[in-house]
Amino acid sequence: MNDEELRRLAAAHGVATAYHDWRGEDVGVGADTLRSVLRALGVDPSDPKSGAPRRRLLPPAPVVRTGARLWLPAGNIPEEVTLLAGTEWPLSPGGPDADGRVGFALPADLPPGRYRVRAVAGGRTDEAPLIVAPDRLPPPKALGDRRVWGLMTQLYAVRSRRSWGMGDLHDLAVLALWSGASLGAGFALVNPVHAGEPGPGIEPSPYLPTGRRFGNALYLHVEDVPEYAELPAVRRARVSALAQRARAASADLIDRDAVWAAKREALELLYAVDRTPAREAAYRAYAEREGTAAIDFATWCALAEEYGGDIRDWPAALRDPRSSGVARERALRWRRVDFHRWTQWLLDEQLAAAQRAARDSGMPLGVVHDFAVGVQAGGADAWMYGETLAHGVEAGAPPDEFNPRGQAWALPPWHPGRLADAAYLPFAEQLRQALRHAGGLRVDHVMGLFRMWWVPRGASAAEGTYVRYDHEAMLGVLLLEAWRRRALVVGEDLGTVEPWVRDHLAERGVLGTSVVWFERERDGSPRPPDGWRRDCLATMATHDLPPVASFLSGEHVDLRERLGVLGRPAADERADAAEQVAAWRRELARLGLVAEDDGDDAVIRALHAFLAETPARLIGVQLSDLTGERRPQNVPGTVDAHPNWRLPLGDATGRPVTLEDLMADPRVRDLVGPLTARPELAPDRGSVHAR
Repeated sequence: MNDEELRRLAAAHGVATAYHDWRGEDVGVGADTLRSVLRALGVDPSDPKSGAPRRRLLPPAPVVRTGARLWLPAGNIPEEVTLLAGTEWPLSPGGPDADGRVGFALPADLPPGRYRVRAVAGGRTDEAPLIVAPDRLPPPKALGDRRVWGLMTQLYAVRSRRSWGMGDLHDLAVLALWSGASLGAGFALVNPVHAGEPGPGIEPSPYLPTGRRFGNALYLHVEDVPEYAELPAVRRARVSALAQRARAASADLIDRDAVWAAKREALELLYAVDRTPAREAAYRAYAEREGTAAIDFATWCALAEEYGGDIRDWPAALRDPRSSGVARERALRWRRVDFHRWTQWLLDEQLAAAQRAARDSGMPLGVVHDFAVGVQAGGADAWMYGETLAHGVEAGAPPDEFNPRGQAWALPPWHPGRLADAAYLPFAEQLRQALRHAGGLRVDHVMGLFRMWWVPRGASAAEGTYVRYDHEAMLGVLLLEAWRRRALVVGEDLGTVEPWVRDHLAERGVLGTSVVWFERERDGSPRPPDGWRRDCLATMATHDLPPVASFLSGEHVDLRERLGVLGRPAADERADAAEQVAAWRRELARLGLVAEDDGDDAVIRALHAFLAETPARLIGVQLSDLTGERRPQNVPGTVDAHPNWRLPLGDATGRPVTLEDLMADPRVRDLVGPLTARPELAPDRGSVHAR
């Protein structure tokens, strides 16, 4: 095909042939990129008719809002359409719209949920799942119409004197109980606790999990497992020795391999303890509830211990979870499979305990969990749900102000068509896991529900393009699962975002994310507090941004220069960073929140007071900003040059700060003082969307 035919074929499959970059400039997409992305979609880029959808009476899995119609495309309208919801409900067609589509009215009182729909035409019958999503996600009743603030942190970094070298779910429970009861916090937002590898070579980034369907046993607190109380003294001594070993290995930087080796041995001792009848019944109930999925995940863990954590390196006979080869291996390794399923049960219990502690502290939301963008290409979910992922490409982000080279995350994106063919169940099951013991969910890179930046394997991050998703379906599945748990949803909508996307999310009840450093007027000056939007989580940083102390000092520029990830001359970066800080100091002084000669601590406190002046419904405070930490947890664009995702919580000098130190530090209470003094929502004066 010539280039024009290639562009038409790409556009027909939702592949962008051009896009607006973060500066608002038009950028064309190269032919090589278009061909690679089409191949990943299963489309032959040399055949204009390739990938044409097969004719159906019904879409593979229509998603509609409550109170809306089921719209079917023109040219193939069924004679009868029936809703199957315990009984059969014939649906009445309405007149065609401007595109010739016909809308079938659903029962007005049909609640959100999963149903089936049947269509008949010309003697042919077709059935499909029907997903009914809430039109708008209501705020949790406990939150009401008030504003709350909470701590945001990387859980692994928050270590107590009892933890095994990294923060765990016991530490989360203590952090939530203390911050809720003593500081008046309304939530605690933590990094994803998705599944990791079961053996050496554990990926340190919580945003690059092996799977999102299950959790990470690294976060288990061994001594909280009830069977620990039944261990004989000699085995308890062994557990204590293992804990000491893990702490020693992670004294400076967190060593996940060492921590997991110690915890795994301790958990194996507990697994060998006979469970009481009540405990055994609880485990069996968990196993029955999770069904085949838990067995599949545990089987992957057992096989990964033998063959490594990347299924692409496994023997061919083991790459299909339904194969006879896998069935044989599972039978041979059943005790090991059951061990990994058992650890997921323990994780479920401890996640529940952390949320109970948070709510018992008085928090209206409790724990807010983070939901990563995707999963590793050779990990557990890729094994379990591989047909619904696009291979040969990785998800990422185009160049922007903070990442001028773009980002490629080594995560295979969802294949839009195959995910729909699976009735969006893989996505829904991952969301259920994340929401099961949560008062809210933060969705990283929420724009990925609308369009995702696909980067062909081997290309640079800047050589990608956008692929469209059915955002009504993707967002509808998310809202349905959150509605079922009565949870709040926050979307991370930073970076290159189409303006209508923020409007659409707000319309559906999803909060956005507003970061101090990105909230600017058209002339680049700081946006005053009354210009901020209400429906957002307002904060000073995210996990990919440096702590505020580093911003104020300009150290983040020095660090990025040393690591070679600046997108322009260092002098320009320093000048721009210094001007940003000066502008914010002027704005804070204008509002009477800081004096001209105040030090950084006073500016940090003033920035929190500034956030309290905005109409934002949620305010997030980075725990590292309360301790004076200057090192970022992650520097995008680096792998080993910086200890990404391995830094324990520290102070301004990098000295480790334990949870006990934090709770005894009067500086913490002082810095969050402006937030505890302003629990009510500031007036919403018609705030505009940022950027």
